[in-house]
Amino acid sequence: MEHKRKLIIDAHLDLGMNAVEWNRDLRLSVQEIRKRESGMTDKLDRGKNTVSLPALREGNVGLVVATQLARYIPSGRPDDGDPYWNSPEICWSITQAQRSYYKAMEDLGEMVQITGKKELRAHLDTWLKGDSADNNHKPVGYILSLEGADSLVNLSFLEKAYAYGLRAIGVSHYGQGRYAGGSGTESGFTGIGRELLREMDRLHMILDVTHLTDQGFMEAVEWYKGPVWASHHNCRAVISGQRQLSDDQLRILIDRGAVIGGALDNWMLAENWVRGVDDPLKRQVGLEKLIDHYDHICQLAGNSLHCAIGSDLDGMYGTEQSPYDLDTIADLQKISSLLLQRGYSEEDVDNICYGNWMRFMEANLP
Repeated sequence: MEHKRKLIIDAHLDLGMNAVEWNRDLRLSVQEIRKRESGMTDKLDRGKNTVSLPALREGNVGLVVATQLARYIPSGRPDDGDPYWNSPEICWSITQAQRSYYKAMEDLGEMVQITGKKELRAHLDTWLKGDSADNNHKPVGYILSLEGADSLVNLSFLEKAYAYGLRAIGVSHYGQGRYAGGSGTESGFTGIGRELLREMDRLHMILDVTHLTDQGFMEAVEWYKGPVWASHHNCRAVISGQRQLSDDQLRILIDRGAVIGGALDNWMLAENWVRGVDDPLKRQVGLEKLIDHYDHICQLAGNSLHCAIGSDLDGMYGTEQSPYDLDTIADLQKISSLLLQRGYSEEDVDNICYGNWMRFMEANLP
């Protein structure tokens, strides 16, 4: 008997970046996008994408946290190969182009923005109570998040962003950000970064601790009194590396009532992954590896209330750096059976697939 498809909430997808900077028409199927990109070599993941709006609906992914993302690198600073822009003002413009894409999808009935509790409940009722066979007629809900705060030219821009529905911010990304050090650095918050935290706190926004350094993490949880989550993070005790959360950090997040979204970038699922060289199948990096991280968080917490999905699929990588048994984001449905095989209950599976994010959002959205 086929297991009933669960509703899935995915707390980290760079949809706007994929549309605006990768030039992907997300209304097409994953296969159509791949065909369009056949032979292109400007990016490692060309023709290897996993995400589109039809694939989200096929996978019963009814709600996502969708990002705005534009990283600033001052003139003369070494570039690490990932996209960046030469001024905060340009970064702001890029994030606004991404936001315009989301609004265009709303105008076409493809997506709907969720900014508060009332909209959240109404939207999730449609996906939870409706027939999943009718998903093609349902808009995918999105909560807007900013990954890396470089694009906030000054603090007045935070007010502008909150007014158009920005509800979560991950202050840093890769490298040294204007507001805090990110992955690959060791620095904490800058002076204006601490001011940003105060303003976010005043607005009761969600602070995403993803990509903070160890120093930045400790500063954030000490200074920030509002809601905290880790949208796409795995466990350092399972796979080593600064980008992962230590057990001490996980315990702090659990005590704060946070939720940690498990990510599917293979370098966070396999030791010593070499980008552009290693092969997911040869390395045997499958979705099962994510369950190892869930197990670890659940053991620390003593329950299944603090882990969920934050896939980060198509986050500057594709199938070349995703689990070998995931062809499109619709394959997130396989997580349910993998959890059941590990001895998790149906209630646990519901928590991880959608319930934990749903409760967190209901508690913390305005």
